[in-house]
Amino acid sequence: MVFYTCGPNEAMVVSGFCRSPPVMIAGGRVFVLPCVQKIQRISLNTLTLNVKSEKVYTRHGVPISVTGIAQVKIQGQNKEMLAAACQMFLGKSENEVAHIALETLEGHQRAIMAHMTVEEIYKDRQKFSEQVFKVASSDLVNMGISVVSYTLKDIHDDQGYLVSLGKARTAQVQKDARIGEAVAKRDAGIKEAEAQQAKVSSQYVNEIEMAKAQRDYELKKASYDLEVNARKAESDLAYQLQVAKTKQKIEEQKVQVQVVERTQQIQLQDQEIQRKEKELEARIKKPADAERYRLEKIAEAERMRLITEAEAEAESIKVKGEARAYAVEVKARADAEQMAKKAEAFQEYQDAAIVDMLLEKLPEIVDEISKPLTEVKKIKLISSGGSEVGASKITGEVLDILNRLPDTVERLTGVSINQSGYRKPGRMS
Repeated sequence: MVFYTCGPNEAMVVSGFCRSPPVMIAGGRVFVLPCVQKIQRISLNTLTLNVKSEKVYTRHGVPISVTGIAQVKIQGQNKEMLAAACQMFLGKSENEVAHIALETLEGHQRAIMAHMTVEEIYKDRQKFSEQVFKVASSDLVNMGISVVSYTLKDIHDDQGYLVSLGKARTAQVQKDARIGEAVAKRDAGIKEAEAQQAKVSSQYVNEIEMAKAQRDYELKKASYDLEVNARKAESDLAYQLQVAKTKQKIEEQKVQVQVVERTQQIQLQDQEIQRKEKELEARIKKPADAERYRLEKIAEAERMRLITEAEAEAESIKVKGEARAYAVEVKARADAEQMAKKAEAFQEYQDAAIVDMLLEKLPEIVDEISKPLTEVKKIKLISSGGSEVGASKITGEVLDILNRLPDTVERLTGVSINQSGYRKPGRMS
């Protein structure tokens, strides 16, 4: 008995005595009885096949040449496929097995090429490879051979058909590229113009808003400055008036103090006279001398009293006159400021201010017109028979004088009270 082994890349087939059917062992060991049993080996190596199909006419009659690469091997793990391979290839070399598989693959490759166009084969190589792999595998399986892989390696022709396809596609791609570039440039230019326009618009809007804000700020600042200046002027005027009033009160108090001092001096002098009179009375003198002395002293005291009263009255009059003069001066300043304000108002409001002043003085004018009538004690009225007589006649005369006032004012000032349209609050026109 002989012991045999084989590697994983081959299979042993033992036939003969007690080996029916034959025993197939892929990558293992076996005992063989010499002379009554026979052992054979078959290769399980992968075979690389260069499948070439030269000048095969496609579906549209264009001859092309295709080269594919296929990997095939005898399947040793599947007992049925190994049995079929042993029946067909046992005793043959690897080259013979490869030639048989190559012829089968080339036939199927040619058949598939005849059913497809050049464009389909050229553009979709994966589809072509899958069809060859599928059809060839179904046939080779029956031989015990499995197709491990199939790849389309090369496609070419002698007529320049594929070159023309490439040129047309290249031209199309170049055309699309140029069109795409032009469209991209156009879109970029449009976007850039839109962006520039939006930028300029936004800039103008911002400048307008800034100008509005600056305008509002200037207007409010001017309004606030005007209000502050007006309040400041009022405050200064009120302060000056208050100072004037305070000074006037101080001067009046000084005058009062001086008057009191003079009065006290007079009282002291009276008390001194009374004391002297009592002293005179207390002394022992002759009645005549005493009377004479008393009369002299009384006369002297009276004279001194009169002098003192006169001096006090003169001083009082002087102080009061100074106080009144200062008060008149302060009032004159206040009136001057008031007149200046009125002048400014007259300058601003022009005719309306003049009319306002005239209307303020109108009651005084009427009073002066009617004043002579109040001094009249007796009036004799003589009627010609065609007019009114009595109080209504006098009232009519006064009203006639008043009706002539607007014409007189217009001739003097150039301002028409009737046409000015001025109406002062609280007054009927």
